[in-house]
Amino acid sequence: MKKVFVTLFFLALIGLLGWQVYLRIDELRKPTARDRRAPPVPVEAEPVRKDTVRDIGFFTGTLYPCSQYIVAPKIAGRLEKLFVKIGDPVKKGQLIAVLEDDEYLQQVGQARAELQVAKANVEEGRSALDTARRELDRAKALRQKKIASESELDAAGAEFNSQEAKYKVALAQVAQKEAALKAVQVRLSYTKIRATWEEGDQDRVVGERFVDEGTMLAPNTPIVSILDICSLTGVIFVIERDYSKVKVGQEALISTDAFPDRTFSGKVVRMAPLIKETSREARVEVEIFNPEGLLKPGMFIRAQIEFSRQDNATIVPARALTKRGGREGVFIIKRQEMIAQFVPLKLGIANSEWVQVIEPPLSGLVVTLGQHMLEDGSAIVLPGEKGQARDLKKGPTKGAEG
Repeated sequence: MKKVFVTLFFLALIGLLGWQVYLRIDELRKPTARDRRAPPVPVEAEPVRKDTVRDIGFFTGTLYPCSQYIVAPKIAGRLEKLFVKIGDPVKKGQLIAVLEDDEYLQQVGQARAELQVAKANVEEGRSALDTARRELDRAKALRQKKIASESELDAAGAEFNSQEAKYKVALAQVAQKEAALKAVQVRLSYTKIRATWEEGDQDRVVGERFVDEGTMLAPNTPIVSILDICSLTGVIFVIERDYSKVKVGQEALISTDAFPDRTFSGKVVRMAPLIKETSREARVEVEIFNPEGLLKPGMFIRAQIEFSRQDNATIVPARALTKRGGREGVFIIKRQEMIAQFVPLKLGIANSEWVQVIEPPLSGLVVTLGQHMLEDGSAIVLPGEKGQARDLKKGPTKGAEG
């Protein structure tokens, strides 16, 4: 029995040793990490270049007239004549419409007649006052000679005072009637409705026509709208990220679908001091010069505002940027070793195509396609290597000024 256990023990020991030898041989057959080399990663690259880079904001908005007001009557009446139509040019002070004025002409005539009566009363009062003054002077002279009594002098004085008061009343009535005449004359003038505005003498244009001839109008009923389109106001809305970049006085480049091959110049003139809570946007107004009258209120526009600009900047394509270890940078190609080295960057101005590199100094080729498969020191291969390398060294010819 003891021999059996000894035999089994030696057999187990021999089996264990054999298994260890097998594992060692299998391990030696496998290549080590040092021996394993990943195949080169095919990538595309572009050169680092020096050029001008701009930070530009792109916005959309709507055009509004620089000035707009509604022509409306101050009095009620029937619209007898309307002299303008939509699109007609309008000069300052031009007659726009006429209301029926028969009633107001009658009121003017009546006021003139009442004024004449009041003036006649003044003449009558002046004559009576002169008579009372002479009677008073005569009574004073007779009293000094002891011919007239004291009561006669008092009566003459009272009559004079009475006529003087009546004369003053007559003068006041003349002033009252003159004011009444002026009031009805003003109301009569309101039957002739003119285009008036305070700023500038440039011609304006009729935007809308609201009524037709023969319409009975109440006071302040809109007749036509008058627009100033020599310059327009483009209203755009800026999100929080760009609000601090926009400044009053910045130039803006305006384009519209109506004139796809043409741009118009503008300038930021006003900014809302608040960002609306509902939209998280702020209203910005751009003054757009429109000397030819091509742009019209209500048009949809696209506005470009240059926030900042850097000349002779070191720039790389925006698509070359990638992150490794939480840091943003690019892969620089080492031509001799044909490997890609990751370089963290401090970035400046960025747009959709190009990014400014502030630090460190950078030159050579950067990977623009395939960097997601790279690690620092990865082997690479460039397609059409010799010809491609020569082309890349020339660099892109345009696009840095996004």
